Amino acid sequence: MIRKEAISLAVEQIGEQPIISANGFISRDLCEVCDKNSNFYMIGSMGLASSIGLGLALKNPKRRFFIFDGDGNILMNLGSLTTIGKLKPKNFIHIIFDNSIHESTGSQPTNSDVIDIKKIAAACNYSHVYTVSDKNNFLKTIHKIKKLKGPILILVKIQQNKQIKSERIKISPIKIKERFMKSI
Repeated sequence: MIRKEAISLAVEQIGEQPIISANGFISRDLCEVCDKNSNFYMIGSMGLASSIGLGLALKNPKRRFFIFDGDGNILMNLGSLTTIGKLKPKNFIHIIFDNSIHESTGSQPTNSDVIDIKKIAAACNYSHVYTVSDKNNFLKTIHKIKKLKGPILILVKIQQNKQIKSERIKISPIKIKERFMKSI
């Protein structure tokens, strides 16, 4: 499964709930698959989707927030996992797409092939932690977490996308912010 397929599966289940997506191909794929006002696309701020998602989840406890992250992004900001685990927002669902590379910048390797992100999240006190690597298990896990309280992490093992890449987001950062704020 490639990231774009996994994102498509996730957004079908998420519906209109807010999604904060990491910079690079994660935001590009999300925008191409399912652009909506309640998506907040990170543009240029690598590693900060989890921190922004945490702030939103804490400020809006009655809404569930889905954070779409990459292995390179979360490895750049591992400290956010400790804060998320300490504050334990019940409405925080962290989906990390892991292909062991920085695909958006030329496919340089990350360290996720030797660093177990799932174990780090568990050690940081996430309430529920899962790893999936195929469509069926991903869908089952998304259904399972609908009734669970967070913070929840789903590590989605994906393959590099060697096909056509999603285009850059054409919406300005100011417009992304304004429409997202109105949606929540």
